[in-house]
This record gives sequence, C-alpha cells and structure tokens, in this order.
Amino acid sequence: MSVSAVSAPATVPAVSAVTPAPAVAGDRFGGALLPVLGRDVAVPLVTGGEIGHAALDYAASAPALQRVWDDVAAYAPYYGSVHRGAGHLSRLSTDLFESARRTVAEFLDCRIEDSPGEARSGKGGGGRREGDQVVFTRSTTDSLNLLAAALPDDCRVFVFETEHHASLLPWRGGSRVTLLDAPDSPEQAVRSLEHALADREPHGPALVCVTGASNVTGELWPVRELAAAAHAHGARIVLDAAQLAPHRAVSVRDLDVDWVAFSGHKLYAPFGSGVLAGRADWLRQAEPYLAGGGASRTVTRREDGALDVRWHDGAARHEAGSPNVIGAHAIASACEALREAGFDALAAREERLIRTVRAGLADVPEVRFLSLFGDDAPRVGVLSFVVDGWNSSHFAAALSAEYGIGVRDGLFCAHPLLRALLGGDPRTPGECGAPEAASGERPLDAIRVSFGAGTPDEHVERFVRAVRELVRDGARWSYRTVAGRCVPDTSA
Repeated sequence: MSVSAVSAPATVPAVSAVTPAPAVAGDRFGGALLPVLGRDVAVPLVTGGEIGHAALDYAASAPALQRVWDDVAAYAPYYGSVHRGAGHLSRLSTDLFESARRTVAEFLDCRIEDSPGEARSGKGGGGRREGDQVVFTRSTTDSLNLLAAALPDDCRVFVFETEHHASLLPWRGGSRVTLLDAPDSPEQAVRSLEHALADREPHGPALVCVTGASNVTGELWPVRELAAAAHAHGARIVLDAAQLAPHRAVSVRDLDVDWVAFSGHKLYAPFGSGVLAGRADWLRQAEPYLAGGGASRTVTRREDGALDVRWHDGAARHEAGSPNVIGAHAIASACEALREAGFDALAAREERLIRTVRAGLADVPEVRFLSLFGDDAPRVGVLSFVVDGWNSSHFAAALSAEYGIGVRDGLFCAHPLLRALLGGDPRTPGECGAPEAASGERPLDAIRVSFGAGTPDEHVERFVRAVRELVRDGARWSYRTVAGRCVPDTSA
C-alpha cells in the first residue's frame, strides 16, 4: 500500500532508502525471485577473504523484501500516533493502520458476515455468524498466547507434540490439554484427532491447534481435513501459519479454520508485528489480553474508589497501547508483494530449489533428511538433516566460517518433535558445541536449511557443494566451544 493510497499530502516524495536490487545474474527462475535486503552483504571467511552471505535460515527470520523496506521508508516521515490524534499525521497513520488490517484480511481471504442460513452449529452454535477480525500482535507466539487467554474456562485443547513451541506451550493446563503423538502420515493425523475429539469428556468447547507447515521438516499438514474433523466434533481450530503464509496462499475460508496466526518477521516484514485473524466471539467475551489505553472505551471512578471500565468489542480490545503502525504497514506491503508475485510461481521455484538440495546430496549416505510423512511429502522450503560423524553445531559453524552460509542447528524450538525424529539416533556427546541434553538423555540436534522468495540459485548450489566437501574432506579449520556454541578457534 503506497502512502498516497491513504491520502498522504501531494508533497510526499517517492522515497526509496535503498536502490532496488537488480535481478540476480544467472538465476534460472528469476521471474519468481523477489529482491530482498542483505543479499549482497559480504562476510569474512576464517580461511581468508570475503564472500557474499548465503542466508539460508528463512524459517527463523526472513530478510525484508526490498519493496517492504521502500514502503516503510516512504511512510516514516509521516509517522504519527494511531486512533487518538487530531493532527494530520495521526489521521494519516490511523488510515494506514486500518488499511493494513483490510489488506491482511484480503490476503487471508477472511470471511464476511454469514447470512442466517450459512452459520454452522458445529462451529459454536447456530444463528447469525460474525465476520472475522484481524488483530495485530507482536508475533505468532503473541497471537497464540492471546487466543489462549481468551479460551472459555472449560475449553479443552488438542495439539500434536510436533508443534513449534509457539503453538505447543501457550495451552499448558494439565487435564485441559491433550497432547497427540507424532503421526507418520497425514491420514494418521486426521484419524488420531478424530478419535481424541470423539472420546473427550465432557463434550464441551474444544480447540485444536495445528501447524500448516512444519518448521523442522517443511512438510505440509492436512489442514482442511483436520478442520473438517474438528468441526464435525463441535471443536474449533487455529492454524499456526508462521511457516505456511510466506510460501503458500492461505485462505481462511477455503481451509475452513476458525483462526490463523502468523509473524511478520517470517513474511519478509521484520518490523515487530504479527497477526491473529478469525472469529470474534471468544475474543470479544474475554478480558483484554493487555489492559491499557486503546483497549478501553470508557474509564470512570466509582464512589468507593474502584474503577469501572468498558472495553472495546472489536480488534482494539486486544491492541492496548500505541499500535505498531510501521509493523502493520510492513506486513500489508509484504502481503501485497507476495500476492502480486503469485504463490504458484513462488512455490514452483521453491520446489526446484528443494530438488536441487535433494538431488545434490542423494549420493552422500552420511546425510539423512528428517521427515514425518516421507521424503516425497509436499513441503515448503525447509529441510532438516543430520550428518553421520558430525555434531550439528560443528557442521553449521563450518558452513558459516568456511563458506559464508548461514543455517540453523539445534532443536528449532520444537523439542518433542526432534526427539521423536532423532530418538534412536543421538549425536555423539562431547564434540564441539554439543548441545545440552535433557536429564537422562544423550544430546540430540540437527541442521536446518531454509529458503524462500529471495533465495538465489547460487546460495543453494553453494550449500550443496559445501556439504559435500565437508563430508568428504572435513573442516579446514579448528573449532572450540564458547558459551555452548561451536566457533572457529582463532587463538593460535
């Protein structure tokens, strides 16, 4: 959304803080490659010289799209307080913030208000159904904690042990939470959920939480089928789309989920905002997630000295404090950029990069990729693996120090899932950077490579060459452990 789209003054310049990056030379699928910041950053190699940094940790935080940066830079001089200011910049900022909310709703294909005949009793009773709300939060983690705070007191929660901690930990509550075992196929996931929901006692309100794409294996989960199972048993469902939304179109309406949560920093908009979008009723009935200005409609003092507060009913109820208008604007800009690029083209290019990794390492028996549903399962650009004879921290450190490649190692904030995938294959303890193990366990860890709309072919091809060379020849440098991390030993 350009600033001019929200009635900016005619004098607003076409601000571009950074000259847009040119297309990557030699990229065979450049039509779907989006310019991102940091692509030309040079990093030092421990063996001498510099090389362009290959950022292959998109699953943690994706770089900012050039377009997002330019849109934020264009708006920044006109920043003002949102909702409560009378000045022109405040009114412009309020328009921009609410425009971002509409853009996100369109990006997620949120539902408009149903007619009386379209409401379904399986989703919380008959009668007229409200349209979806878009609430701006700080991240996926914040969004799911918000929803957890809004659950009815007697609500049961069903969640697979395979979830990221952001969608696994907010629901802790003893008997209220049913933790489902890691499935070995999409079909088993649906069957497991159906059985758990059918057997629940009492048969009151229930919520299912499921990821759209695993942050460990990249595998796509059967969201539509899980939603159908949840609704058939009178439960609601929230989709953790943190890893899905940057890679695939997410339609609340088509997937038939009740809520969806995602983070700006994984959607090429790392400016501190996230989204929770979906049904309004539980959110409206709950106490505000944060109490403060903006969430309150009126505050009065009674004769006994206590305060009476009337809270807002809409999204503002859970957006206390000064809204992060820059973060919201950045998310909206990213949504528009991805939609215009076309998810079909982005996904096709990403699938080619996945094949490049798999084909390039197919004849390296020391490399084993991790998977729940099988190597051929559909996935986004996230692959995790272990290398025989290597501690993962040591391997990741060598990729960075000797090849300028940034990946992730460890348990990826998904400890139960990694234990399920690696339970029979622990890494050798005592090596450089060996991770801290749980009580009674040997160390477990893995390496994750992840990429997306801004990843040039060269980065992925360099990664494949580096893995092959490290497995064949070993590291060219010595490494030591510092504060639990494996780092190059520069003491000599």
